[in-house]
Amino acid sequence: MVTSSVFSQRVQEITGARRASVEEIMADDEIDAVIIATPTDLHADQMEMAARAGKAIFCEKPIALDLERVRNCLKVVDETNAKVMVGFNRRFDANFANMRSKIDAGAIGNVEMVQITSRDPSPPPADYVGRSGGLFRDMMIHDFDMARFMLGEEITEVTATGSVLVDEAIGEAGDVDSATATLKTASGKIAVISNSRRASYGYDQRVEVHGSKGLISAENLRATTVTIANEDGYHTEPLLDFFMERYAAAYKNELAYFVKSLEENTVITPDGSDGLKALELADAAVQSMELGKTIKLA
Repeated sequence: MVTSSVFSQRVQEITGARRASVEEIMADDEIDAVIIATPTDLHADQMEMAARAGKAIFCEKPIALDLERVRNCLKVVDETNAKVMVGFNRRFDANFANMRSKIDAGAIGNVEMVQITSRDPSPPPADYVGRSGGLFRDMMIHDFDMARFMLGEEITEVTATGSVLVDEAIGEAGDVDSATATLKTASGKIAVISNSRRASYGYDQRVEVHGSKGLISAENLRATTVTIANEDGYHTEPLLDFFMERYAAAYKNELAYFVKSLEENTVITPDGSDGLKALELADAAVQSMELGKTIKLA
């Protein structure tokens, strides 16, 4: 078993980085920007520290699990005029970014409906559930952001439902492992999201957007595009294992974009408000599931 100290030492050897405390990092005038990838319950505090220290900030989602805490944190960001990017890496996946670009170019006319499928190959440990905020705030929050990204409009209604179909321990921890959410905008556009903590066939990540003039979609990725056809049928490579393989390039792209935006002093997106809106949708989904009714957003 590799301990955290041994892992840290290896990272330092590979990258040439030095290890320092959060306080030392914030006090170092030679550090212009920070990446916050600590446990979720530390994000907001560290964002505020970095903002007050004059650092640009890249923060993994979510900013916090409590909406009021996020709002208070973003007040500090506004007061200090800090530059913030929230890590919704899927916007930087080449396939999804290309879809958005073609939609903007009018390839399918006006967007009418969005279908998002996101299924993990296996459930996380039950003890992770309590720390993560649950399926809607931890897993589906990516899809809420993707829905906003593809719809091009703010969502005003959320209807969600969930079940425990995969792992009873997740249910005992107070969460669900299978869920859907239906989202609607003020103009009537609809997005449907399907999530599961189990997909025996691999990491299932698909997006489909239907418009007035056609359809655009992005399918799953495989290690190769090789297909074997014989008397038993068509055989292809399995899907990529999990998010680290599927979104490796997207993680690199979003960090490259963050650095370029700072160098060129351009507007950064997704920003703190995008993080807030995604969490608002997640909270509305939880409320909808618990109350069994549609939740309307301001």
